[in-house]
Amino acid sequence: MRAYWWEFTVVLYISVLLWGCEAEHRPRTERISGSAGDVLEDDPVGRLKVFVYELPNKYNKKILQKDPRCLNHMFAAEIYMHRFLLSSPVRTLNPEEADWFYTPIYTTCDLTPTGLPLPFKSPRMMRSAIQLISTTWPYWNRTDGADHFFVVPHDFGACFHYQEEKAIERGILPLLQRATLVQTFGQRNHVCLNEGSITIPPYAPPQKMQAHQIPVDTPRSIFVYFRGLFYDVNNDPEGGYYARGARAAVWENFKNNPLFDISTDHPTTYYEDMQRAIFCLCPLGWAPWSPRLVEAVVFGCIPVIIADDIVLPFADAIPWEEIGVFVDEKDVPNLDMILTSISPSVILRKQRLLANPSMKRAMLFPQPAQPGDAFHQILNGLARKLPHDRSVFLKPGQKILNWTAGPVGDMKPW
Repeated sequence: MRAYWWEFTVVLYISVLLWGCEAEHRPRTERISGSAGDVLEDDPVGRLKVFVYELPNKYNKKILQKDPRCLNHMFAAEIYMHRFLLSSPVRTLNPEEADWFYTPIYTTCDLTPTGLPLPFKSPRMMRSAIQLISTTWPYWNRTDGADHFFVVPHDFGACFHYQEEKAIERGILPLLQRATLVQTFGQRNHVCLNEGSITIPPYAPPQKMQAHQIPVDTPRSIFVYFRGLFYDVNNDPEGGYYARGARAAVWENFKNNPLFDISTDHPTTYYEDMQRAIFCLCPLGWAPWSPRLVEAVVFGCIPVIIADDIVLPFADAIPWEEIGVFVDEKDVPNLDMILTSISPSVILRKQRLLANPSMKRAMLFPQPAQPGDAFHQILNGLARKLPHDRSVFLKPGQKILNWTAGPVGDMKPW
């Protein structure tokens, strides 16, 4: 515990007191201003057409039948995006009029008994599907996939490995180099992030979160909240590599600080607790992001983003700098000073922005879909890439992608 922690408690009390005093006089929500607000409320219908390839069930439905747990894990966006597109008004059954082509492959639905997805088969599976569409339809070959998009929501996207070092070594599957990748992973200047990728939020269960909503006027009596791992002793036995040491630094510096409600326990009141907190820590883990980012926004808890060079979901639509707090990984030991120095007026404005329903919708994949939700934000991102530059179309006989590039193991039939 730091000396003079009682001073921070006083700051907390004043912040909460001011929040309560202004509650009756402040607006409960605030519209996102400027271009971000306009983008957030865009309607993609009428701005693009998508052709959905019909693949054999072994690439999607049979995989899900084998393990229905895939419907609820953080990578489930690939499944729900497929279902959404099948009934979306942007879908076209005429590929000649399509702006984009979508290949429904469930690459993250190979789960261990504990529910962790293993991406080792994903490159062979993806290569097999691309081989199929390129020999059955003519559209892939016109552009080497430049007018195709794929949902690859695993930790390191189309690098298809759960360990960053191995993912970097693999790189993005060569056959996907020209495609647009819709992925949860986003980190600037990283080999697993293609220029032009669309970064999306991880899947968090909308119905489950809705069931745990508490009254909006409930006081936020927790200053800083976090539940999760600080060390991954199974995969990082020596410590220090997991989360680049950021989570360990949170625990070592603030485990006894009364302003920090942090623990490895995951209580049944987890969602309710987030709604009672002012700040929710969103540190990197093995990848820069986690579902906490979605949960914080949905529950109006100011996200404290600790992940250097992160590329955040729908960054052209959601004003992350205005709703969140960014802390460099090296500055974690100063978290208490950083957060207690934020004025009550700034906290209140962030809370008003977070209360905007359009912000919450953009982070979720609801069933059924709703205007402005994450499905529509993905379509908006694709629409903003149109029209395709003529340079993406190949000349007769021209090839850019090398089918034999990549590890030898990727060449095995799937």
